[in-house]
Amino acid sequence: MIDPPASDGAAVPLRLRTLDAVRGVAVMGILLLNIIDFAMPGYAEIDPSFYGGSTGANWWEWAIAYAIGDGKFRGLFTMMFGASTLLIADRALLSGQRPAKVHYARMATLFVFGMVHAYLIWAGDILVLYALTGMIAFVGWRVRPRMLVTIGMLLLAFKLADGLVAYQHLETARVASIQPNPDPTLAADWRAFRQQSDPQRDGIARELAGYRGSYSDALKVRTQTAIFFQTIVNRIAFIDTLALMLIGMALFRWGFFSGAWSRRAYWLTAAAVPLAWAAYVPLVGWLDATHWAPLTMIATEAIQLSLLRPWLSLGYAALVILFVQSGRLPWLADRFAATGRMAFSNYLGTSIVCTLIFNGYGLGWYGYLQRWQCLIVVAGMWLLMLAWSKPWLDRFAYGPFEWLWRSAARGQWQPFRRTGQVANVSQ
Repeated sequence: MIDPPASDGAAVPLRLRTLDAVRGVAVMGILLLNIIDFAMPGYAEIDPSFYGGSTGANWWEWAIAYAIGDGKFRGLFTMMFGASTLLIADRALLSGQRPAKVHYARMATLFVFGMVHAYLIWAGDILVLYALTGMIAFVGWRVRPRMLVTIGMLLLAFKLADGLVAYQHLETARVASIQPNPDPTLAADWRAFRQQSDPQRDGIARELAGYRGSYSDALKVRTQTAIFFQTIVNRIAFIDTLALMLIGMALFRWGFFSGAWSRRAYWLTAAAVPLAWAAYVPLVGWLDATHWAPLTMIATEAIQLSLLRPWLSLGYAALVILFVQSGRLPWLADRFAATGRMAFSNYLGTSIVCTLIFNGYGLGWYGYLQRWQCLIVVAGMWLLMLAWSKPWLDRFAYGPFEWLWRSAARGQWQPFRRTGQVANVSQ
């Protein structure tokens, strides 16, 4: 996922180029949702009426981003993390190293990177979650692919059932609470849910002041948000994150990401894309009709994260693989692959650039753009990723943060510049 094979001059095999291109599209795609969190008060990411506009072009930006991007590229990113876990473990074994030692050294250093990222740069970090989940997912290294998929699907089924049961209980509590003589237990459950799920619009001013102010001002707000993410959001996201990592491991073993399947199989997988998009139409309508009520989101999140997101993520991967294999626009395929080989640097680099664009210690655009205008920044960041990754790798063995991560995990500085025709290696 974020520590791809690094090229030191040798030609990249097609299977790795395909895998890297999928990873590159994934790291680019997650910005479609992250940009809202960079640009405006965070709850706007899931409720456009909270901030940034919810009518006209802004509504369409939310609806399209929700159906096409929300969680899908992150889901693909997560699967690729599972795939890279096996790739690196296999190479460690072949080189005479202990795969577990290599893996846990990587996860420990990734955790440190994530903590620095979350508290000093951007609170929406996913690296801490990936590091902690990756420590558990590694037990699947020697597990048969079919078993990995089974476990992953069971975890997603549990996530779906848990969400729908919670929705049904709270809907019953809501209806009961408005009756003349409500059940006290149900009424209490509804009151507690409303208090916990309150989007706290009165906090908008605090976020605006913090992120439009100095670095110290932003740090105070960011710290509170990072703690919330790491104690609440990451705990909720753990199950589906683990599920997708395990499924990604299985797909790597089966050769899906390296382009080993038939073109017919990839086209059948890609067919999930329009079908899943169509399935999002009623979810968009339901959220809009209820004005993005937190209760509605319990059900829609369970449905989209557990049922629709995995298929869309795989469908997107299949489309990228088919594009690379087609031989069309090879220069663009090379750019996607280079972006993927530097996914860690591109992920962290995006946070650095975007916070400098939006925070007060940079350009100070925080809270000033409408939702649809944020897409212009996304397009610019995509062009930047595609523009710098390949020229950098033409000169250096790794992306800057890949090199730093690799050096930290191995406990010694690694060669940075390309040194001739050396076989591809990974962290």
